[in-house]
Amino acid sequence: MKDFAHDPILMGIIGAGVMGRGVAQIAASAGIQVLLYDVNAVATSEAVQFINGMFDRAVEKGRMSGADAAMSKANIKTTSSLAGFADADLVIEAILEKLEVKQPLFKELEGIVSNDCVLATNTSSLSVTSVANAVNKQGRVAGCHFFNPVPLMKLVEVIGGTRTDPAILDQLCAFVSRIGHTPVLVADSPGFLVNHFGRGLNTEGLRVLYEKIAEPEVIDAVVRDCIGLRMGPFELMDLTALDVTYPVSEQIYEQFYHEPRLRPTPTLKQRYIAGLLGRKVGAGFYTYVDGNKVIPPEPAVPDVVPDRKFWVSKKVPALAAKLIALLRDAGMALDDHERPQSGSIAVITPLGLDATTATLREGLDPASTVAVDMLLNIDKRITLMGSPKTGPGIINATWSALAKSGRAVSVIKDSTGFIAQRIIANIINTACEIAQSGIATPQAIDTSARLGLGYPAGPLAMGDAIGPAIILEILRNMLDQTGDPRYRPSPWLRRRAELGLSLLHAE
Repeated sequence: MKDFAHDPILMGIIGAGVMGRGVAQIAASAGIQVLLYDVNAVATSEAVQFINGMFDRAVEKGRMSGADAAMSKANIKTTSSLAGFADADLVIEAILEKLEVKQPLFKELEGIVSNDCVLATNTSSLSVTSVANAVNKQGRVAGCHFFNPVPLMKLVEVIGGTRTDPAILDQLCAFVSRIGHTPVLVADSPGFLVNHFGRGLNTEGLRVLYEKIAEPEVIDAVVRDCIGLRMGPFELMDLTALDVTYPVSEQIYEQFYHEPRLRPTPTLKQRYIAGLLGRKVGAGFYTYVDGNKVIPPEPAVPDVVPDRKFWVSKKVPALAAKLIALLRDAGMALDDHERPQSGSIAVITPLGLDATTATLREGLDPASTVAVDMLLNIDKRITLMGSPKTGPGIINATWSALAKSGRAVSVIKDSTGFIAQRIIANIINTACEIAQSGIATPQAIDTSARLGLGYPAGPLAMGDAIGPAIILEILRNMLDQTGDPRYRPSPWLRRRAELGLSLLHAE
């Protein structure tokens, strides 16, 4: 068995499309001999020209020497038939995402390559076990899932099928590291790791929209400013396109036998049918002009001068202290009594509750009580909501007061867990369930979120920073309020929260 970290190897790539040529480019630049094949000979030729052009551009930009570019070009050769892979040490397939196409290919390959050749599929959605089922020696078949664009996306999911030999996974991890990417070991399960984990953001964002809590641009702004993600769920779905997101969401939900945490909403299918696919067609959750997203302007702050005192509930002391400091800095008058006095606006800071429930539990007047989310980052944006009984004047006065602190204010309809709380809790809970199911290690989950989805930190690290007990409280309150099992806490989260352990703590 060859050492894929150091020994000279010949790698075959089947499929000269975007993914195949991307893998060929980074492997050749890492000094590996690459043999490229596509059933369409023209596609093979065009792929080589494209890759050579990328090397030339790298030289022009000073990212590669002329000698290295010449060496990299020489490392890529083509073959006109699968028979050319007879001496390959590794073959990676990157063709159509259909099992009925991949299985015959692997069966044919098995009769061509040597017994020691590793066979890998770049599938993003099909079962590796099902692909391997086409061959006699299933132990040498594994998944090696790169992300697009391959040269820039440094994460690679290395997936073992049910009968994959662990030594094969070690070889693939060594190969991935050799070409400058980061491998993460993932069990063969629907959506693998990144596509599975990504449901945490998208499905909950869609749920918030479905409940008419806020519009897409508001939800996205809260996710960016308060949670710290680069993109909110709707701009992300517009970028990836609904003809990708919708089928993947449906497949993962179906393949996990209707797990409520992964349940899509009818909105996704309706928009897919309507052709609102996203940026590539100029219309999705946003409108695009010349490829640029059109974002509706932020609503104007009400032109009112808050002439009432603000009473802040101490129900959640740490959050109350943040809000009191903010209101004082904004020059607002505060009601310091134990209970709000007549004429004061009561402000609460609930966790996982809607304004209605939190107001009634504290015995406050719903007509003059508002809820403010102070849990996550409030440096840029604050989220405000009232109950259906809260007067518009109360909402506008609080909105104006909070805006005087220099923050943007998003006013939303009454919602369990506001927007940021419910989305971050769902993201973290999904990651915890992945860890609980053994699909990937806690460290692999966080690495994948950072490298595969561009998160500023992994979800388990984010959960530790917020506090596992707080996330558990949010989920339990949302489960109690809605009765929806999508919010039931993962045992991984519950046990660690109750024991005071890190969410990254493995058993």
